Amino acid sequence: MMLGLGLDSDGHKRVTAGPNFALVGGTQETHEVMTEKVVKINEKLSARGKTLDTVSSEEFDEVAHEVGLQPRQPKRDQN
Repeated sequence: MMLGLGLDSDGHKRVTAGPNFALVGGTQETHEVMTEKVVKINEKLSARGKTLDTVSSEEFDEVAHEVGLQPRQPKRDQN
């Protein structure tokens, strides 16, 4: 399952759910962007004949990058 969490707020509570995703929070703009990204990810996976539960993490990362998501950088050890 994909989970989107919008950390900005304009006072409205927004929740959008689909068969393999849940989006919570965010301003209207943030929530729309999150919705657009998960829809595009699902479309691209479908075009490849894949589903979220059958795609490898590497291929998911590739698809996510294609729709404009950036990989999260691991935190560096500060020792």
